[in-house]
Amino acid sequence: MSAPTIRRAISQDSAYFAGVTSKFMDPESTKADGYTQVTKQSSIVTIFAIWNTMMGTSLLAMPWGIERAGLAMGPALTLGMGALCLYTAYCNIRAHRTHGGPTGDIAELTRTLLGPQAEVVAKVFSLIVLLGANIVYWILMSNFLYHSVNYIVGITEDTAYDTTMNFSANHAAVFCPLDTPLSGNSSTVSETYKAIWNIDVTVPIFLSLLIGPLLNFKSPTFFTKFNSFGTLSVMYLILFVIVKSGIWGINLDTEDSTSLHYSPLVKDSFPATSGMLALSFFIHNIIITVMRSNSNQKNNGRDLSIAYILVTVTYMTIGVVFYVTFPLAKSCIQDNILNNFASWDVMTVVARVFLLFQLVTVFPLISYMLRVQTMIALTGESYPGRIQVVAFNIIIVIICILFAVFLPKIGTIIRFTGAISGLVHVFALPCILRLATLYRNDKAGTVSWLLHSAITLYGGAVLLGQFFVTDS
Repeated sequence: MSAPTIRRAISQDSAYFAGVTSKFMDPESTKADGYTQVTKQSSIVTIFAIWNTMMGTSLLAMPWGIERAGLAMGPALTLGMGALCLYTAYCNIRAHRTHGGPTGDIAELTRTLLGPQAEVVAKVFSLIVLLGANIVYWILMSNFLYHSVNYIVGITEDTAYDTTMNFSANHAAVFCPLDTPLSGNSSTVSETYKAIWNIDVTVPIFLSLLIGPLLNFKSPTFFTKFNSFGTLSVMYLILFVIVKSGIWGINLDTEDSTSLHYSPLVKDSFPATSGMLALSFFIHNIIITVMRSNSNQKNNGRDLSIAYILVTVTYMTIGVVFYVTFPLAKSCIQDNILNNFASWDVMTVVARVFLLFQLVTVFPLISYMLRVQTMIALTGESYPGRIQVVAFNIIIVIICILFAVFLPKIGTIIRFTGAISGLVHVFALPCILRLATLYRNDKAGTVSWLLHSAITLYGGAVLLGQFFVTDS
């Protein structure tokens, strides 16, 4: 989700970034004194704005996150991390209510309470989230573009494996890529086509021809008009999972470890899920901006809580329902669940095309935010010149291509991005801001110090845990 955002995938994402970019891109949103003009909105609008902001590419990885943690640990981590992120997000709101400036910027609040060095740290880790989101989106766009073009030209690479993959009406075109890796086209496709249109190398490069020209606009206001596709994509993904799960039925065994549908309650790879969830619930560096628009500021705590409950329910619906009903071995679940479906499946085709269009419109917004924040930090200007902007965009695109070619694993990128930036923005910074506020008011007791120190240490443990697990 703005700076989510891998999140953000990791992390959500169009509205997530649109909420942040609005004050930079919309001339009508800025007063003469340079501060963002706040347009008041009802509680219901605020609640769904937060929900829409956090919903994003993490939805595609949520069943994988449940598989990494286990049937009991996965939902428990989702509930626990949701509650913890709700609390730390509210810490930011409370700190701003007492010491915040007129812009609602978390970096500005950090400078006020903790000094300029802390402000630099906050900005750097916001940039890490944006870069992580760029990388995840590039990998997904390459995937969706590859399969969409194949479908259009009439090539379904997995038809050559029909007998080994055992497609059936009951399985609804689902298969296990671990058993039958589809890294290229079927043998019926010419060698020339396979060499030109290859998801492992050429497609991420070809994607730059489509996306590259969209990154150099001085103000990408045009792309904000497509933010509604974020909500439509989320609703379609929910429908997609419900329909597929309804066809499969329950496929779960918690006792017989030799069963195809065996699911352990707890797995030692659960830290991967913690890192992913840190990004999935990440809205902390724009939450002040979002909540300032709430017409009744007294309802901020209530509205934020309702929004987080909705987000948690959505994640649980996608993750648990897909996991429990998945008809093959649970270890087959991919960090992009669409990779578990044949390229000829109509619902999957629609999902890929839908998401491809959404990401093509969202990616320039994320890149714009990354560029503006970086350029202001380095030059003091949001648009220092065409040469500098083009050079910056080329560097970002090259980084995205390298990841798409050599590390096309969105689960890995999401969990590390969430754990790294989450340590600062989700766990440490909100707690430090809260303690600083209490200290200034002579209310920082022993319990407060212990509680907030424990939360910060937990964030460190989440990051450390990423180095002791794998994604397979």
